[in-house]
Amino acid sequence: MYAHASGTAHVPMGRVRPLRSSRPPGYAGKHTLAYLLVLPLLASLALTLGTPAQAAGACSGRPAKTVSFAKGELRVYKSRAYVCAVTVAGRPGARRAMSVSLQARGGRPVVDKGRFTTRAGPVTVYALNRCVRATGAVAGSSGSTGWVLC
Repeated sequence: MYAHASGTAHVPMGRVRPLRSSRPPGYAGKHTLAYLLVLPLLASLALTLGTPAQAAGACSGRPAKTVSFAKGELRVYKSRAYVCAVTVAGRPGARRAMSVSLQARGGRPVVDKGRFTTRAGPVTVYALNRCVRATGAVAGSSGSTGWVLC
């Protein structure tokens, strides 16, 4: 024990040794191992199932316009600066010719066409303060919006 000028005693501390673990080196623990196994599984499941927005029609934003025609439906969605469109078949089934086109005024149309079973699209254009027009077709039957969202 040493005495300080203030009259209080000072007890010297010895060298501090780390606590020893009874676990072998490299042991991760049950919980850490479970997280390492479960996280990749959850990530792959999310990629497989998709997000709720993808399941509902693959366009984000609020529904702005819907045009029904004989063999399907053209759906247009609007967010702040973007407009998105998708053509959905009335009766999903065998592959058939389907298309969706979306054009902002002053721009070129963005088109998705091919042989699909359920839907064509989505197609998205930047349309902040601009009118847009959309056209959708399923097996020869089509619908169009004209210039909307002006």
